[in-house]
Amino acid sequence: MPDAAKELAEEQLEEILSALYRMRDGDFSVRLRERGSGTVQEIASVFNEVVDHSEQLSSELQRVGDVVRDEGRLHERVAVNPSRGAWGESARALNDLLDEVAEPVTDVARVLDSVAEGQLSRRASTEGRRGELKGDLLRLATTVNRMADQMSGFTEEVTRVAREVGTEGKLGGSAQVEGVSGAWREVTESVNQMASRLTNQVRDISAVTTAVARGDLGKKITIDVQGEMLDLKDTVNTMVDQLSTFADEVTRVAREVGTRASWAVEPTCAGSRASGRTSPRTSTRWRTTSPTRCGTSRR
Repeated sequence: MPDAAKELAEEQLEEILSALYRMRDGDFSVRLRERGSGTVQEIASVFNEVVDHSEQLSSELQRVGDVVRDEGRLHERVAVNPSRGAWGESARALNDLLDEVAEPVTDVARVLDSVAEGQLSRRASTEGRRGELKGDLLRLATTVNRMADQMSGFTEEVTRVAREVGTEGKLGGSAQVEGVSGAWREVTESVNQMASRLTNQVRDISAVTTAVARGDLGKKITIDVQGEMLDLKDTVNTMVDQLSTFADEVTRVAREVGTRASWAVEPTCAGSRASGRTSPRTSTRWRTTSPTRCGTSRR
């Protein structure tokens, strides 16, 4: 081989080697000059196509990542052209991965939207495109479903207790929500405490008013209450005191009248004495002494 041809070949090989190093290091902007003809020119053309595909795939990955990260659009997908061989398989594998992640997350978002709107019957699917979800995706779906179950059970129980107490007048009920902890347990216990206190207050007032209706004026409301229930308690107790005082006074007066006084009618007569005849006139007055007859004197 002549020296000139040998130097040209070495120069081309060095250029190819330099381009390969840059491509290896992730520089997809490198291109080979397609000069001459034959094998060297074909090598440059194929190398440039490989770099084009790599750059396109890299750009697509970066674009989709930016869209998902910055805009939150989980349905954005990678598109490469031409999508043949490993290039197409890589794009499809990445899109499948995005689908596997996006679908459960979107399903969970729909459940949360329903919960926010007060619809507690919706649940996230634990099945993916390739069967049951695994790992963190399965944990995410089961966690949000458990949350919806707890909220649904809690709401149903609170509604039931409120309906029984407020609408049906059934006292003594309590919410029974299994498997709850933390704030859910605290809220459930607060509802049950409220229902219990209301039941005790109403039953205490009912016992006193029932006793009054039966003539027993010795009972009082003794339960510890506050606010408007305290006003009601004071009012009922004051009413019982007044009724008791009134009943005592009526009883005392009736006893005094019945034991110390005897009631009678004392007639008095008036008539003519010496002149003329007149009809006798009888007058009546109440006295607390023994009666006398007309024309007789008391001794």
